[in-house]
Amino acid sequence: MPERLVPSRLSARNILRTAVVGVNTRRNRSIMSALGIAIGIAAIVGVLGLSNSSRSNLISQLNALGTNLIQVQPQSGIGVGNAQLPATAAGMIARIPHVEGVSQEIATSTNVYRSSYVPSEYTAGLSVAAVDTNLLTTLHGSIAQGHFLNAANIKYPVAVLGATAARALGIVSLGDNPTVSIGGQSFTVVGILKTFPLSPNLDSAALIGIPAAAMLGVADTPSTIDVRADPNNIDSVLAALAATANPENPDQVAATRPTAQLEAKAAATSTFTELLLGLGAVALLVGGVGIANIMVITVLERRSEIGLRRALGATRRHIMVQFITESLILATLGGVSGVLLGVIATVAFAESQSWGIIIPAEAIWGGLLAALLIGGLAGLYPAMRAARLSPTEALRST
Repeated sequence: MPERLVPSRLSARNILRTAVVGVNTRRNRSIMSALGIAIGIAAIVGVLGLSNSSRSNLISQLNALGTNLIQVQPQSGIGVGNAQLPATAAGMIARIPHVEGVSQEIATSTNVYRSSYVPSEYTAGLSVAAVDTNLLTTLHGSIAQGHFLNAANIKYPVAVLGATAARALGIVSLGDNPTVSIGGQSFTVVGILKTFPLSPNLDSAALIGIPAAAMLGVADTPSTIDVRADPNNIDSVLAALAATANPENPDQVAATRPTAQLEAKAAATSTFTELLLGLGAVALLVGGVGIANIMVITVLERRSEIGLRRALGATRRHIMVQFITESLILATLGGVSGVLLGVIATVAFAESQSWGIIIPAEAIWGGLLAALLIGGLAGLYPAMRAARLSPTEALRST
């Protein structure tokens, strides 16, 4: 009775070991193949990480600054002329229901200098604004040094400098009671502010009290009125602002929300993220094509190996599984490297911008799964081509 042939078997361990040997014998080529996948995965992980970190920073800013700040200014445009807000506008706005705080700013044509000996043309881009004592509370600002204007000093020649103005004037400490020259008069600096995220024009200004500004001939017409409203009733406050601030000419009043710029920036960041993700996906696809190309060349170069293994009993399924496994190993190497590169890039950039570091888990696992999927698909055709080679045909080419 003839001996029964037992089908050859290849364990998972042997498949993995054979595939590793195949990848390792062509190390440089394997590295270049994995690099294409790594670039695509790194782009995807980096984009998602930076996008989430940036969005988290914007949300933190919005939460800290509040989304209920409204700024009222004279409307500008053709036909409006030199529109002005009435001097009573701030008081009238304070009577609107759901208004929680009001302060006013009066822009001046006066400049601030380190001393009266500085030529008038050397303004350094600094200005002077007259404000009331509510400004800091309304804008959620904070003092870096000293104190803000108050009821005791608002009538006297004292000034509070914005962060940029203090640096430009070379005033870094209040220990020696520094003074600045405003309108030819000496003003004592009593405070230095931190940056105003929602009113950057105040960063480069010297702030003085409205009564003190009257001594310089500054009119009491506000250029900007800052309004804090109940967050749940912003729309109703906005609807009433124009008619309340200037009943005679409500069309000459403009009311805007400064935080709308941050909200628009967050929306733009989301759109930009989608674009970059698309580019990352293209890079990943190109990396997959690179793996497919390398695997096709590998099959051609290893025809003799395939033929010998087939002659020794390896089945077509064994050959196919071996080459698909090699492709998956290349994709895994590229995926892991890409994830690490993306994480490092995200951490480095977020740290440089003082952002919180947020890397979504789906970016990491999704990147690895995408790499494996691309690698498996890329290796499928070369593996099928290798499996179709007959032992005699493969050995004839040696």
